Amino acid sequence: MSEHICPHCKKPIYDDEALLCLYCGESLGRPKYFLKPRIVFIFIVIVLLLSFLALAIRTF
Repeated sequence: MSEHICPHCKKPIYDDEALLCLYCGESLGRPKYFLKPRIVFIFIVIVLLLSFLALAIRTF
């Protein structure tokens, strides 16, 4: 396990998945999710456009 230091109370946190400090309750400043919603939305739009293009090419 790695040790993280809380930026507010300066106490060590040994939980790798903790988002809040166990002692003071403040945020540890870690990312809360892996994929941002904007990236997922852009990926879905690109897939939909490519599938529509493939359908249009196949019908002609």
